[in-house]
Amino acid sequence: MSLSRARAGPAVRLVHLGLGNFFRAHQAWYTDRAGDGWGIAAFSGRSAALAEALTAQDGLYTLVTRAGDGDRLDVISSLARTYPAARHDAWLATVASPDVRAMTITITEAGYLRGAHAELQADVDALRSDPAAPVRTAPARIVAGLAARRRADAGPITLVPCDNLPENGAVVARVVADLADRVEPGLREWLEASVATVTTVVDRITPRTTAEDLLPDDRCPVVTEPFSEWVLSGEFPGGRPRWEDAGATFTDDIAPFEERKLWLLNGGHSLLAYAGSARGHETVAEAVADDVCRAWLETWWAEASRHLTLPEEDLARYRAALLERFSNPRMRHRLAQIAADGSQKLPIRILPVLRAERAAGRMPDGAVRVLAAWIGHLRGVGAPVTDPRADELVALAAGPDGVRRILEDLDPALAADDALVASVRDVYASARNVYSAHRPDARC
Repeated sequence: MSLSRARAGPAVRLVHLGLGNFFRAHQAWYTDRAGDGWGIAAFSGRSAALAEALTAQDGLYTLVTRAGDGDRLDVISSLARTYPAARHDAWLATVASPDVRAMTITITEAGYLRGAHAELQADVDALRSDPAAPVRTAPARIVAGLAARRRADAGPITLVPCDNLPENGAVVARVVADLADRVEPGLREWLEASVATVTTVVDRITPRTTAEDLLPDDRCPVVTEPFSEWVLSGEFPGGRPRWEDAGATFTDDIAPFEERKLWLLNGGHSLLAYAGSARGHETVAEAVADDVCRAWLETWWAEASRHLTLPEEDLARYRAALLERFSNPRMRHRLAQIAADGSQKLPIRILPVLRAERAAGRMPDGAVRVLAAWIGHLRGVGAPVTDPRADELVALAAGPDGVRRILEDLDPALAADDALVASVRDVYASARNVYSAHRPDARC
């Protein structure tokens, strides 16, 4: 398959922040399949290597859709421009262009910084001194771009966050508005009049590209699964691609889709990442093939499903599809990748179900298992700890009162629930036998 354009690249009408594999397997793929000529200018988070490699390939790359019985290769051509983060001038000019009508965002849960974060405050100070000053944090980049658009009088724009956060539209709107107040007088009022925000649910398992995935004429391929879902809720006053023609769903009520995905898929992933890696597994497929892990997963799904509002038959189909997806041995979705940033993920993937179960007077075995496995992870069992608060959390988890300290960090009300604390301790203590039966080096 040749990476060559038979025509000029599409005109830039979308801008994206967070150039990475998931964006290229998801939003760029939907835009390519929509087929109505909306090109994307995509900017990396911080690394320059991927943007430079894609520029050398004229923005083209291969999407490898990896099913259990073989691969499908498609060249994606929706990237009209790719830039490293250092090209802040290009970022400001692109967001300020009247041709650009929407901004998609994939910066992960950890990227939505707020408050007194030191790096964010440094960006605020820089923008106050010079509106075109280079900034490092994602919220500051978004605000700087929108401020440039205001100065250019370029018309309305829509923000489309595509991270695994409940009500991600409201989250990005709040982060941007709060930062605007700190950066430029009058900017918040302009945002309220000119910037729409859409809430989304995104789903497509996309593991990291390995050396074995590289192709002779493509140094930037993306490997993904056949399944994909994109649910959007909100208005696009400046227009948008016909993503529905590519399979996207538009709805007025996104909450049921958010909860189903966050609790069943993402929550299931977190369980397997911590408990499965503790049993020596490296990938989702290996973990779900383990009868012990599979039983833990089913227990968690049963608890979470009790609090979902979609029809039971829909949930049953979704869970069956998840098992098929999780079991695909060719995906090589690494548990260590999923285990990263647990302090941001568990509060939205696990705690809503835990609280609902405790309010109903039940001790949720599945949710307790995830918390106990995460504490084991922080104490050195299974996947390595990769978290923006890693040092702090590892210190909290250490010692005889580590369980209560970690629960208090998640939510003081959890630490005040003595029965819950005891249950997490018991499951953690009993895990020694379950883990060590499978991997002799496990420590609890």
